[in-house]
Amino acid sequence: MTVHSFSSPVDFNEGLLQIAIVGRGFSGLMMAIALLKTVNQPFQLRLFDPRPTVSGGQALATSRSTEILNSRARDLSVSTGEPKDFTRWLQANAPFREAVSAAIPGFGQIFVPKSTFSDYVYQRFSEALAQRKDVSVQMSNEGITRLRRNDNGLFTLDLDDGGEAIHDNVILATGYGMKAPAETAREDRQVRLLQPAGLSRHVVVLGNGLRAVDQVLQLRDGGFTGRITILSRRGFLPQPHTRMPADAVFPTQPMPSQLRSIVRFVRKACAQAEENGWSWQAAMNGLRKRARSLWASLPPNEKRQFNRHLRAIYDSHRNRLPADVHARLEREFAGGMTELKRGTTLRHLPDGLLVRWAGQSGEEKLLADEVIDCRCLSPDLKDPVVADLLRAGLATTDELDLGLAVNPSGELLTERGRPAGLFAIGPLGLGSLPDIDLVPEIVTQTYAAATLINARSQPQSQAS
Repeated sequence: MTVHSFSSPVDFNEGLLQIAIVGRGFSGLMMAIALLKTVNQPFQLRLFDPRPTVSGGQALATSRSTEILNSRARDLSVSTGEPKDFTRWLQANAPFREAVSAAIPGFGQIFVPKSTFSDYVYQRFSEALAQRKDVSVQMSNEGITRLRRNDNGLFTLDLDDGGEAIHDNVILATGYGMKAPAETAREDRQVRLLQPAGLSRHVVVLGNGLRAVDQVLQLRDGGFTGRITILSRRGFLPQPHTRMPADAVFPTQPMPSQLRSIVRFVRKACAQAEENGWSWQAAMNGLRKRARSLWASLPPNEKRQFNRHLRAIYDSHRNRLPADVHARLEREFAGGMTELKRGTTLRHLPDGLLVRWAGQSGEEKLLADEVIDCRCLSPDLKDPVVADLLRAGLATTDELDLGLAVNPSGELLTERGRPAGLFAIGPLGLGSLPDIDLVPEIVTQTYAAATLINARSQPQSQAS
């Protein structure tokens, strides 16, 4: 899903509703789709991003067809009213359909390459735009240096070329930040690692999530035959999905209010699910449906306790690997050339890392030809635009300072209320909304935001 210098043929008209999206990754493009399908009056949309392409963002930032999304196709529709839209698109995609085993009874349960889903998202964006002759869209490569609210309620975006842009609504959809992916560095690394050497090469991959697993398998796919060490503080790798879809199963009785009791409750629910012929994955799917209200009910001290001691376990069970990918990872470990070690990275060294191993107090040097950082990201609150919003009181962080405080519709929250027209979509709100870094949750949130923008713009339209 990459397009250069795109602009719709419709001229911009200052009298129309003006909407800006900052970021053109998945969150940004999904927000654009939701606006095109939901806002029923003419408007002008401008998508800002200093990168010259429209891509899938951190969630989809790859052109390598072997990287697999960790959600089944049935959960990836970009249309909330058409849950089978993606599976129908796959069935209509002849090359992909021919590549899928005829033994698979349905497309809804399969896992697809990120590049395939990326193509689907951009096609649906293009189709939604083609249906709206009353909407103009411009892709702007200018960076945003500042965002401020005017006395009349409109927002001014200061551009890095010295210009300004004024909009009625601004949606921050920067994912984890606006830093460009280091594709060139990745290619240079691959060439360097595959060059002949007298000694067997050693790569350390930092992290224990999906990105770390992807990196290990991509190294092997690229021909790397040396040693790989996955280094993680907690040592919890993603668990496997079931072969067939696991529908949500979870007790209906009220959850306990204390974190310790909640953990026991969830463990018992998983055990009961397996005793009744389902799976722990089905129970975890059920827990995710209650995760948002459960998180909101916890006091700050228990949220901090969860992040310190349980977050890694929860993430390893919610962000699961397709069964065949997990089996391949298990074969990697069994082969002896890939290992998982628990430890804390203290400092990067020219020839490796300074590490404190789990359970030890001393420091040790870990030699490596290459260190690849795949640790879980967090929203970049030091981004100049975000930092300026915080200083101006147009945004505040959540109670744990993990991200920006938002409501389910993505509206930014402050101590003084909600700055109407200002939204943060996707991972920027991770501290407020669990799982808002996943595709289904982002899709739902973008339509909720678009519905609000549409409702609030109607009185203006009628008055004019």
